[in-house]
Amino acid sequence: MFQGTGSDVGKSLIVAGLCRAFAKRGLKVRPFKPQNMSNNAAVTADGGEIGRAQALQARACGVAPSVHMNPVLLKPQSEIGAQIVVQGKMLGNADARAYAALKPALLPAVLDSFSRLRAAADLVLVEGAGSASEVNLRRGDIANMGFATAADVPVVLIGDIDRGGVIASIVGTHALLPPEDRALLKGYVVNKLRGDATLFDPAPAIIKQNTGLDCLGIVPWFAEAHRLPAEDVLALENERPASADTTGKIRIAVPRLPRIANFDDLDPLRSEPDVRVEIVPPGTPLPAGVDLILLPGSKATLADLAALKSEGWDIDIRAHVRRGGRVLGLCAGYQMLGRTVADPEGIEGKPGKSLGLGLLNVDTVLTADKSLRAVAGMDRASGERVVGYEMHVGVTRGPDTARPMLELDGGARADGAGSLDGQVRGCYVHGLFAEDEFRAAYLGTLKPGRRARGVNYEATVEATLDALAAHLARAIDLDKLLQIARKA
Repeated sequence: MFQGTGSDVGKSLIVAGLCRAFAKRGLKVRPFKPQNMSNNAAVTADGGEIGRAQALQARACGVAPSVHMNPVLLKPQSEIGAQIVVQGKMLGNADARAYAALKPALLPAVLDSFSRLRAAADLVLVEGAGSASEVNLRRGDIANMGFATAADVPVVLIGDIDRGGVIASIVGTHALLPPEDRALLKGYVVNKLRGDATLFDPAPAIIKQNTGLDCLGIVPWFAEAHRLPAEDVLALENERPASADTTGKIRIAVPRLPRIANFDDLDPLRSEPDVRVEIVPPGTPLPAGVDLILLPGSKATLADLAALKSEGWDIDIRAHVRRGGRVLGLCAGYQMLGRTVADPEGIEGKPGKSLGLGLLNVDTVLTADKSLRAVAGMDRASGERVVGYEMHVGVTRGPDTARPMLELDGGARADGAGSLDGQVRGCYVHGLFAEDEFRAAYLGTLKPGRRARGVNYEATVEATLDALAAHLARAIDLDKLLQIARKA
C-alpha cells in the first residue's frame, strides 16, 4: 500500500506507473483504493462507478475497470457534504460528521472488494487517500492505516520534495503513528525531485536514523504527467497559465464551476497543438472572442448554476451567443443551458428549482434514478462515431430535443439537443472528444478549413503510461517492492 505524507504527493500517478511496470513483467496486477474522494469518475462495464484514477490504473494493468477497485467513492456536493457510492452504487448523501460515523460499517464492503481483487491477481497495488498522518481521523479509518491494519498490508510512504519539507514530513508521519500502524511501514519513496539530486544525498541517512526506514527510490519530476487524465480538481487549481499568444489557435473557454466534475472531458482538446483551453476562475469574466464556451459537468447542478450567475458568466455567455459564438454543454452543463432545472427530491442538495440560461428550449428534472452506462453512437452534425459514458441524474425534455446532438445504440436512442441556428448544443455523454475523428470534425466547425493535426489521443495516453513505467523502473527498486509484497 502506498500512503502519502500529504495530499497531492503523486500517489495516483506512481501507482499507475507501477501498475504498467509490473504488468510488463508479466504479472497480473490490480489497483485498489479503499476510499476515494473525487468528482471525476468512470463507468465500469457492470454499470457502476469508480474514481477516474483507478480506471486509469486499471488501463495501465491492461484490464477493464471494476467497482471493486474503488469500493467507496465520495463525490463532494458542498463544502461539508458528499454523495456516497459503495461498490459502484449510490448509497446516499452525508455530511462529514455523518460519514465519519458511517465509515466503520463500510469496512466489510472494502475488505470484500480487496479480497476479490487479491484472489484474481499476482500483485495488488493499493493507494491511500490524503495523508497517513491525519491521526485525528484514525478512528474508523478505512482509507489509510485503518484499512492497512485490517487487511494486514505493508505500507510504503510517498513524500513530495517539490513542496519542501520532505524529511520532516516522512519523519513526522512516522512519529505520529501509533506503534501498531508504524509496524506496517516498510520504506518510503521521494517524489517530484527537480535539479541536482546529489543535494539530497545526506537525507536518507538522516531519515534512517530517525525512523529506521529505507529509501526505496527518489523519483525525478515526470514532465509528461499532464498527458494523462487528471482526477483531482487540484490539477485545475494548480494549473500554470497558458501562453498568452493565441494567434491562430482555437480558443475554448471553460468556467471553473465550484463542483466541476468529469473535467477529463477537456484532456483530448488540450492535446491539440492549435487549441487553447482556458479555465476561467471565479472573479474573472469569460473572455470575449473565444471560439467556444464549454459548460462542463457538475456534481451539484443547481448550486453551480447559481454560482455561474453570481459570477455574471450567464451575461457573458448570452453576449457570446449574440455575437454568433458557439456554446456546448456536457451533462450538467447541458442541463444549465435549458429553461429550467428542478430538483424536487433534493437529490443534489436542498430541493429547489431554478431558471436556466434559456439557450435551449428544454427543461430538466433531477430524479433518484442514476444513468451509468458506456455508450457508442454517432454525432448527427458530422456523422462521425462517438464513444463515451453517461453518468447523470435527471431527465431532459423539450422541443429542442427534436434536434438531438447524438444518435446512440445504433440509432435506437437520441441524446442531447440543439438550438434552431445550431449555435448551442448539449448532451449527456462524457468522453466524446477522445474519439480523434469526431474531435477533428468538431474543431473544424469552430475553425473552417482547419487541417486535422493527427493527434491520436488514446495512443498518446498509452505511450505516456509506458514512459511513466520506464521512468519509475529507473528510480524505484521494483524488486524490493515485490519482496515487501511477497512477505505480506
